[in-house]
Amino acid sequence: MDRQETILVVDDNRDNVDILSAFLESRGYRVAVAEEGKAALSRLEEVHPDLVLLDVMMPGMDGWQVCRTIKSHPEYGSTRVVMVTAKGGFEDKFEGMRSGADDYVVKPVDLDELEEKIERNLSAGGRRQ
Repeated sequence: MDRQETILVVDDNRDNVDILSAFLESRGYRVAVAEEGKAALSRLEEVHPDLVLLDVMMPGMDGWQVCRTIKSHPEYGSTRVVMVTAKGGFEDKFEGMRSGADDYVVKPVDLDELEEKIERNLSAGGRRQ
């Protein structure tokens, strides 16, 4: 069941990365991983993901900064970004949308909700050639 879509998982917590990667791979997605913001931007250009699952609280460059950078990128600005974070307050969600995020999932992640948001965002984003 290889869907051909690539999802970039960005999180500094290895357990979160492992759980999300295993879940996504079991659903047929290709998975790329970055454990901090600057690495995420490098991986973006290497793997050209269809979707980014992006943590907010990371050392160095936080998820808001990474999202703004992705969304302002001339080539990858249309890449769908779903924030996946423990920061679930209204202000946090508002900041996510203000930074350009396409969707928002609060940790601990409900995998059914995550899968629904992934599918919705992949459909909305279309495929780049």
